[in-house]
Amino acid sequence: MKKYFAEFIGTATLVLFGCGAAVLAGDQVGQLGIAFAFGLSIVAMAYAIGPISGCHINPAVTIGALVSNRISIKDAIPYIIAQCLGAIAGASILYLIASGSPDFTLANGLGHNGYGAGYQGQYNLLAAALFETVATFIFVFVILGSTHEQALNKFAGLAIGFTLVLIHIVGIHVTGVSVNPARSLGPALFNGHALSQLWVFIVFPILGAVIAGLVYKLKLIYNK
Repeated sequence: MKKYFAEFIGTATLVLFGCGAAVLAGDQVGQLGIAFAFGLSIVAMAYAIGPISGCHINPAVTIGALVSNRISIKDAIPYIIAQCLGAIAGASILYLIASGSPDFTLANGLGHNGYGAGYQGQYNLLAAALFETVATFIFVFVILGSTHEQALNKFAGLAIGFTLVLIHIVGIHVTGVSVNPARSLGPALFNGHALSQLWVFIVFPILGAVIAGLVYKLKLIYNK
């Protein structure tokens, strides 16, 4: 149970501080600050819970690991459940904090993902789907590579965290950046419109993760 609890805490932390940067400090830190909040959350948790659970804190990462034979289905299912529950907990804590301000309104969401009219750069569904697929592929590809037995994996946490920073710098105005179905689920529960678009941030990150997992499963990069 320790590894599942670790995944719960890690995912809650990612949502609380990543989405929290957007909701509580977005006007002060801007897009770059939000990007670093997500990335540094990953770095912190990689070193805190990496030795316990591998610090997936993302169903897409768990699915990529499953496809590449890094984790069993027996562990993958409870990992994903713990991640989703952690994301909901993180979003709930963020809501309780944010609602303490008289200026807060749920109409602005809790750092939810989205696309189309009224959201960020108003990119269409095709752009959102393509970005989430490609960005998740790259993210999971880096994770699988940096934690491979042939890699300098003492620096894996930094490589993974800074990859997420890079993805956010590019993609915040496209979709708000999911690459993580659990991260999208938590905030979406507090916004009806975000909930109606949630399927995009489940389907396409998983697609990207499966492709990344297959790259390693088919030994297109490493021989082992």
